[in-house]
Amino acid sequence: MICSSLRHALFQSTAFDLGYFDQATYLISQGQTPIVSFWGYHFMGGHADWILYGLALLYKIHPDVHWLFAVQAIALAVGALPTFYLARQAGLKESQATAMAIVYLLYPLIFNLNLFDFHAEVIALPAFLGAVLAARLNRKIWFCGAIVLILACRDALSLTVAAMGFWLLVFEKKRWFGGMALAAGIAWFLIATQVIIPSFRPNGVEAVGRYAFLGDSVLEIAKNLLLKPGLVLGRIFTLPNLEYLALLFSPLIWGLSAQHLIPLVGAVPTLIINLITDYQLQKDLIHQYSLPALPFLLLAVISTLAAGKGWFRHPRSMIIWSLVAFLALAKFGYFWSRYLESIDTWQATREAIAQIQTKGGVLVPAQVAPHLTHRPVVKLVTVGAETTELGEFDYVLLNQRHPGWGSSPEVVNQLLERLQNTPKFQLSYQQDEVYLFTQRLIRNSGNESR
Repeated sequence: MICSSLRHALFQSTAFDLGYFDQATYLISQGQTPIVSFWGYHFMGGHADWILYGLALLYKIHPDVHWLFAVQAIALAVGALPTFYLARQAGLKESQATAMAIVYLLYPLIFNLNLFDFHAEVIALPAFLGAVLAARLNRKIWFCGAIVLILACRDALSLTVAAMGFWLLVFEKKRWFGGMALAAGIAWFLIATQVIIPSFRPNGVEAVGRYAFLGDSVLEIAKNLLLKPGLVLGRIFTLPNLEYLALLFSPLIWGLSAQHLIPLVGAVPTLIINLITDYQLQKDLIHQYSLPALPFLLLAVISTLAAGKGWFRHPRSMIIWSLVAFLALAKFGYFWSRYLESIDTWQATREAIAQIQTKGGVLVPAQVAPHLTHRPVVKLVTVGAETTELGEFDYVLLNQRHPGWGSSPEVVNQLLERLQNTPKFQLSYQQDEVYLFTQRLIRNSGNESR
């Protein structure tokens, strides 16, 4: 939480995804329609992640984006507990089980995800591990609770739930648990993608465009995956995919063996989705797309160790390898490199934000948006914004030196020229090429109140 909060304070968090989740959660807590203004749709049209209604209860106590950082950090940390108990349940020594919990915490994706904005699906990570533990202990209520929690976090997780159900049913011989997960996963996938999301976003699932070569709808893509496998084979065997698999498996390669890879059945949907797309962000250990595969990688390692195999079985060796992988792949180095690239306008940006007094609409750079999303209207200074209607905004904040994601100096300069020639707006702050324009009506009412 400390690292993610520091990143946020340095104006390195982004509109997508922290601003997205923060605005939706805030609006729910205020009883307003949770339309993410810079996206244009109700948040349920994104990933049907209705868990935000629960998170909004925290915002009712006090609306603060740091709640999201806290929830994310706690969820990721809690995953170490079911990892420990799964290892013990499989017959590992307590020292080995403790080492597995540490291995989990040192997996680079855990740190990187905790650092990168907020994503609701992090809550599903301990829930997946807990669901498997519940199935192995024959705890039906715990299992059902974990499944509901997972499905509340993101529509695509339903595919992983279904795959986990298939694995439990066929390979773990847990008929009730496997059947329940398989049925729930398929049912929620259809409900979310065919009913809920289109109801809030008429164009349907946004990520479909990443798989346009397979079709223009979720069902068409699924059909072609099953009936025309030749369409995807050429996309799987590529150098970027080889690099991705090396990143994904290398932190745990010491504990994987060919005879004990069956738990990876649960990771198949995630791997396929990430391998067949050209979208590079799905092929790294920085973003959230590989998260659903991690529980099953850990289960495969536990299975290997339980069989007395693997390169390392001594806890110290397991931890040392994991520490080396963490040092190599965790992005803590960003704090003294890319996160300081805009430090020269940090103070000016803070001072400009401090002058925004109302809950009226704002037009701001993407990196500033998460600091101002507790309002119904936030739009981004991105390409196309130079022609936007300025009347809906009380404030326009521009950073000429660091325009931000999706923007350019040309966009900022055009907006700057427009605002300077718009009598309705007045320059209220200027420092280090950071500009804040305020509607004159807002400015004058503020002066009168003083």
